[in-house]
Amino acid sequence: MELKIMPLGPFATNCFLVFMPESGELLIIDPAAEAETIIAEAQKFPYRSARILLTHAHIDHISAAGKVAKALGIAKVEADPGDHDMYESRENALPPYFDPADDLPPVSGFDPVNNCTIIALPGHTRGGSGFLFDDGKEKFLISGDTIFCGSIGRTDLYGGDYAELIRSITGKILTLPDDLTVYPGHGGETTVGFEKKHNPYLN
Repeated sequence: MELKIMPLGPFATNCFLVFMPESGELLIIDPAAEAETIIAEAQKFPYRSARILLTHAHIDHISAAGKVAKALGIAKVEADPGDHDMYESRENALPPYFDPADDLPPVSGFDPVNNCTIIALPGHTRGGSGFLFDDGKEKFLISGDTIFCGSIGRTDLYGGDYAELIRSITGKILTLPDDLTVYPGHGGETTVGFEKKHNPYLN
């Protein structure tokens, strides 16, 4: 696997490109903003097919989805059904930074992903999801806004539920190996073991 991380937009939202050389598939996870940057970086990979996956549907994680999908020939966006209503809502906006895009492609549930387990992580939103990649050589988790280095996702926005967020973290993330690298939706990487020991929201 090859992983490219790009903090994009005014909130430095992490967009991830995961390329699978064996299958020739390129995954674009959370096309946050700056579509031209995402497209240019994606085109550096010798991919045969490309897909857009979402950790959740807040506007700062989907803003560039329409332009990226059109440029790369992607017919749909994949997200947990719990977030489909938010993805499709024109109220999903953050003026003056992000407004709903008229050109967003249709949304569906997740199709299977090679070398990846999709983990339901509700709490930050109803359809929050994590992507646990393992190709036998590398293993890492893309956690969206569920957990950050030393912090957790906020739950005061639409679809948020604090108790559910904590259950997702303690029951599905902290049960993973301590040395597992976690890439959140904002900020730098962390590990499961670090969060167990040092995250003030979990101790």
